[in-house]
Amino acid sequence: MTETTYEVLNVEGGRPVKMWTRGVPVEDMARAQLTKAAQMPFVFKHVAAMPDVHVGIGATVGSVIPTKGAVIPAAVGVDIGCGMMAARTTLMAHDLPDNLEGIRSAIEAAVPHGRSVGRSKRDRGSWGDPPAAIVDAWATLAERFGRIVAKHPRLKNTNNLTHLGTLGTGNHFIELCLDQDAQVWVMLHSGSRGVGNAIGTYFIELAKKDMRKWFINLPDEDLAYFPEGTDHFDDYVEAVGWAQDFAALNRRMMMANVIAALRRQIAKPFEAEAEAVNCHHNYVTRENHFGENVLVTRKGAVRAAKGTMGIIPGSMGAKSFIVRGLGNPESFDSCSHGAGRVMSRTAAKKLVTLDEHIADTAGVECRKDEGVIDETPKAYKPIEAVMAAQADLVEIVHTLKQVVCVKG
Repeated sequence: MTETTYEVLNVEGGRPVKMWTRGVPVEDMARAQLTKAAQMPFVFKHVAAMPDVHVGIGATVGSVIPTKGAVIPAAVGVDIGCGMMAARTTLMAHDLPDNLEGIRSAIEAAVPHGRSVGRSKRDRGSWGDPPAAIVDAWATLAERFGRIVAKHPRLKNTNNLTHLGTLGTGNHFIELCLDQDAQVWVMLHSGSRGVGNAIGTYFIELAKKDMRKWFINLPDEDLAYFPEGTDHFDDYVEAVGWAQDFAALNRRMMMANVIAALRRQIAKPFEAEAEAVNCHHNYVTRENHFGENVLVTRKGAVRAAKGTMGIIPGSMGAKSFIVRGLGNPESFDSCSHGAGRVMSRTAAKKLVTLDEHIADTAGVECRKDEGVIDETPKAYKPIEAVMAAQADLVEIVHTLKQVVCVKG
């Protein structure tokens, strides 16, 4: 393994924060947020900060928070199970048409994306009449969801079946990429959609109510937690686990529909099962670290245990990486989940011009309008610097460059 590259932020009255951030900018507000998380009494050993770290709601994006005896719902967030999936095809760059607009349109038609709101109108980001394959996939989750809803009826009337196999908005995307050998990959990014958001929001509020009921003072009310052994703890762990399974299935259904759309556009027969990775980066799971069983919450971080494959995307104009974990125990077997923002969405819209966005996405068949400037490449840290800062966490297996990008 290469030389350790983390720096230590010592926290008064708390655990240290180990930060893999050499050569990348870190906001003072992100450091403050990490400090507050590290002050929680049930944090195990230390908090790990990844090089894409930036301010989040509740907990810092790009943080790994190991705990014993408690879980913090806002540290997982409301995009539960958000993550990446990639599949390598047997197609090569020369198999693609010169004009990729048709492929982009076919993908956009195959996967509901974006969001529209209005009285008596269907949200364009959901299924009006879900296809049979989506209904069948939902059936594998329905019974467990019914058990959760029986205890928490407010979660019943949520976008669940109608959001399975859909993309969403914001930083979620579907891309066609070329690797270092000019082989074609499909890569996508999404999570548990409306139902996951409802589960996250509901349990975050429940945790805050519990803190008020027990007169527990917190460094930040978003760090409200459920102690292990309470009903709410067990219910949250059950619901968050279900939402993570929904997210992984959501990505699989989208991938199937994207590949089917490609087959309708490209006459040459091809396979798309050559290599596939499906990994969460907003989730909580039970793992063993330093000889002890702990809950590990990764918010904007990917599991990078030794030999485990992961995906670290750049922005919509930058490279992305398929990586193999090096199993660094100090990071709790984790790595970054992407490049990480350097501008808020509001700041990007104010500071980046449409001409800059068009220049920065040259060579990519994607949206070139004002509506995606909050996702423009300049809003993100340079992915090369992020990768350099975590050289002791992962090794790069494939380097991808997108040629088509579909945004919600």
